[in-house]
Amino acid sequence: MGLSGRFCLERLKMKRTFPLVILALAGIMLVVAGCSSVNLWPFGESKTSDGPRGPKDATEYRCVGGKTFHIRYLDGGNSVWVIFPDRQVNLNKVTAESGTRYSNGIAILKIDGAEAALTDGPSISYVGCKTPVAGNNQ
Repeated sequence: MGLSGRFCLERLKMKRTFPLVILALAGIMLVVAGCSSVNLWPFGESKTSDGPRGPKDATEYRCVGGKTFHIRYLDGGNSVWVIFPDRQVNLNKVTAESGTRYSNGIAILKIDGAEAALTDGPSISYVGCKTPVAGNNQ
């Protein structure tokens, strides 16, 4: 077989294997992209916000024992939406001797100045709750 015959044969082999190579590379890229620690984005790191975490327009409270919840004031402060890590409840403002108090008959949120306490039935209690100071990760 002459030189041109071998060249044609090599070219034919390449035409058959090239799509397989591309397919294999694409498959590898998909598998690697599925790993969260690998970033295939070629334009640098994605920007993450150092701003407050949690729901938009909500105030975060950090409590004793590492517990957290968020509240969103509704109806000009006449009710609050309490956002627990695993669920949400609405509480209405009720009369209180001191501070501000919200309840739905079961859950009670007491806000007194910079501190808050939240109970939800006999077994759920958030005490010593405060809003975090900017730049201070308590």
